[in-house]
Amino acid sequence: MTRRLTAEPAFRLPDAHRHTGAPSAWARMTRPGQPMHSFLEAAFFDDDRNLWLSDVPYGRVFCISPKGEWKIMHKIDGEPHAMRIAPDGRHIAVDYRHGLIDLTGPDSFKVLHTGLHDQPFLGLSDMCYGADGTLWFTDSGRSSLSDPTGRAYCLPPSGGLRLLLDCVPYSNGICLSPDGQWLYVAATRANQVWRLSTRLPETGQPMVGTFLQLSGGLGPDGLATNTRGWLAVAQAQAGRAYVFDALGDPVAEIRLPNGLWTTSVAFHPDNQSRLYIVDAQTGSIFTSDIPD
Repeated sequence: MTRRLTAEPAFRLPDAHRHTGAPSAWARMTRPGQPMHSFLEAAFFDDDRNLWLSDVPYGRVFCISPKGEWKIMHKIDGEPHAMRIAPDGRHIAVDYRHGLIDLTGPDSFKVLHTGLHDQPFLGLSDMCYGADGTLWFTDSGRSSLSDPTGRAYCLPPSGGLRLLLDCVPYSNGICLSPDGQWLYVAATRANQVWRLSTRLPETGQPMVGTFLQLSGGLGPDGLATNTRGWLAVAQAQAGRAYVFDALGDPVAEIRLPNGLWTTSVAFHPDNQSRLYIVDAQTGSIFTSDIPD
């Protein structure tokens, strides 16, 4: 039986960091006619248990200390959908406007990739690193069921950007199974989570299948796994997250007490049953402990 839980508030974007001016171009594109104080995405914990978040429309990357103190670590003229700390310590981000970038300072960045020579990026969305240092990331643009051209890429430490998929109805969240054998990709506009092996063929695109078929809301956004093999799914515009086991059987449904723009999920590194859920509508992070 699927456990139905209600998340509790953990952190809230301080008023001092809430944008009150005109919406950015990204905000006008995604939420026409609506004010937007922020749009928090791509939660992850670092080794010191700080929680990091990207604020897409206003080019910011936040770090929240374990005590709940918010700090702007980067603020650039861009649209960072996600950032991760690379194995070599660099802050690498997927930016909707600029492509794959290295955040070289508090307000500076260097563009690393803008796509393949005949295939510029559509608009990057999410990212994750494998244990071997391979970077996996998605390129959604404005793809959908009517234009299923969203992409997924990998970039090994040795270099050589490789296109994995080019047929996804809005490729979004991306994460690896804890053993690194499987790659999960959110196909948001199909309301599905796809799965493929990380043992890629020498050439061409790998075989991929539907791991989860969801319903309601907009579709899956951010994804995360824990050491048990559980897969957490942030269900966009539904105010909830789902957790499934390694076979795809439901473990829990976690509803937020307020807010519908569920964008991101992250398991706490010290408690693999504690899930953090980001709601962009309220600028809040909620948490829930999932019983065994």
